[in-house]
Amino acid sequence: MSQPTDPRLIPPGCPAHTQGGNTQLYGTDFAANPEAYYAHLRQAGPSAPVDIAPGVEVELVTSYDAALHILQNPATFPRDARRWNALNEGRVPADSPALPMMAWRRNALFADGADHAKLRQAVTAALATVDERALIRQTQASADYLISGFSSDRHGRAELMAEYAGPLPLLVFSHLFGCPPEIGDRVITGISGIFEGAAGADQILGRALAELISLKHRRPGDDLTTELIRQHTLLTSDRAEADEAVLQQLVTLLSGGTAPLAAAIGTSAALYLGEDWPTGLPVEDAVSQALWSYAPIANYAGHYPTVDIELGERRLRAGDPVLISFAAANTDPRLTEHRAQLNSKAHLAFGAGPHACPAKDPALLIAVTAVECLLNRLPDLELDRPFSALDWVPSPWSRALSGLPVRFSPRAVSTASAPYESAAPAVSRPTPGLQPPAAEPAASASTGAGVDDESGQGKKRKAGLFSRFVAWTRGE
Repeated sequence: MSQPTDPRLIPPGCPAHTQGGNTQLYGTDFAANPEAYYAHLRQAGPSAPVDIAPGVEVELVTSYDAALHILQNPATFPRDARRWNALNEGRVPADSPALPMMAWRRNALFADGADHAKLRQAVTAALATVDERALIRQTQASADYLISGFSSDRHGRAELMAEYAGPLPLLVFSHLFGCPPEIGDRVITGISGIFEGAAGADQILGRALAELISLKHRRPGDDLTTELIRQHTLLTSDRAEADEAVLQQLVTLLSGGTAPLAAAIGTSAALYLGEDWPTGLPVEDAVSQALWSYAPIANYAGHYPTVDIELGERRLRAGDPVLISFAAANTDPRLTEHRAQLNSKAHLAFGAGPHACPAKDPALLIAVTAVECLLNRLPDLELDRPFSALDWVPSPWSRALSGLPVRFSPRAVSTASAPYESAAPAVSRPTPGLQPPAAEPAASASTGAGVDDESGQGKKRKAGLFSRFVAWTRGE
């Protein structure tokens, strides 16, 4: 983008800003006080230029009204990242951390028009089969397992982001998508590694999901992977094309669901336990407040205008990326004045328009259940420091606590939920047309032992998080 940065956009004394360039929307200074950055950016109007990563410039929309307009007008603001000028011209570093987040993938998130409608329908149809009661039971079982791991600590202390909020969605999703233990371990390793920037994490996740899809062709089950396969095979007779679409959609659902959900659980619990939370307000209100004021997906949703277009006093060039700051839009001062009159769900934490999150209802159910389980199992739980003193992850993409230290009276936590194997199926109807062959061997009940490692050297794989969870629910 050729328009120079407005000097009014430079946060005073900000060491993360390069003089003469854009405001840098990453690093510890941004994480410590993003609202100060958004306030400065708003001075330029509904959007402003920022560096979302080193060498990666985007236009960031901070106005609620402008964000809603862009989200609801995909014809002018499509999501297809293959239009990205700087990437096509070789101006984006090959190792940029922005690429895993913004680069085009063959799934609904980056599709438009008829292609998007077709892919979106497959996803929504699959998600419609989720059994809410089974999802609650699985969330409770995952919560019990994780809480049992730290609740009896003689010091009565825990780090909830690492020990609870972070791993809980990974356990729930591994079950929801029908992962056997050894594949579930690798899915968790891959997803966790992507958000930690670990080398090879993409490859680990891709191989695990390809193996899962192949398994579900042979042994379909009552799970979302099987249902996604069924939905996508209705769209094309080309199995390879359908499987690639399923794999890419699984990547989106897993990576786009687990980390934001972990952030929502952690922030909601911290708000509820915080010094300013009004006594008597339910957990649902804490989750709603977290979504309004600390949007888990803070800055995302790349759009690429089809033509040069004016937005306030800014001219947006066709093919240059326009990102939505869900965090800034939700806290737009013009919106805050009318918050009392707005629907409590009018926030943009789940997006809006045709690309709004299709898994909003299951995500809310998991978040509320997870926080309620925590408070019920540890009724005297307290923050180990004030909410205002908690630290946040230095990422432009998400708003998540980097730590959530708590204290409590040590106690043993028993399994209060239905065990893993006897829980109701994850989806509510059978999947015709995907019948297993009669001679297919039974699914493995191993905890990971005997599985080759990623290097292919035949070493035994150490039992991972999901294997240990499944073994725990089986009483092993």
